[in-house]
Amino acid sequence: MFRTRMSAAALAATLAAAPALAQAPMVEAMDQSVANGVVSAAKVSAPANGWLVVHRTDAEMKPGPVVGHAPLRAGETADVAAILTEPVAPGEMLMLMVHSEEGGAQPGIFEYTLGAAEDGPIKPDGKLVMTVITAQ
Repeated sequence: MFRTRMSAAALAATLAAAPALAQAPMVEAMDQSVANGVVSAAKVSAPANGWLVVHRTDAEMKPGPVVGHAPLRAGETADVAAILTEPVAPGEMLMLMVHSEEGGAQPGIFEYTLGAAEDGPIKPDGKLVMTVITAQ
């Protein structure tokens, strides 16, 4: 019988290195048709459960009103689809942003409104985790 043993020190070193191996938070998406009422991100990486939030934006690249959202699991998720809650016309710019699930009164319920702390955007190193696309 073959047995593998790992010392407590080796186990601790392995677990300590795990966060370093985690993917940095990110959103990957391309310009796309929104005729079906959905905006999709090809890949999203989040440090904890949260939300992919779709904001209107413009050439100034500031997040505007929320026009859609989708729940996110911690880690990397492929093909995240956010249902739009308002009409979006071709040519409009949309900012797809990672928000947390922190600060809200009800876990699993999206509670963010522009500028609020509940379910607000994550900001590793003080920077928003987002990408901007143009609706086709």
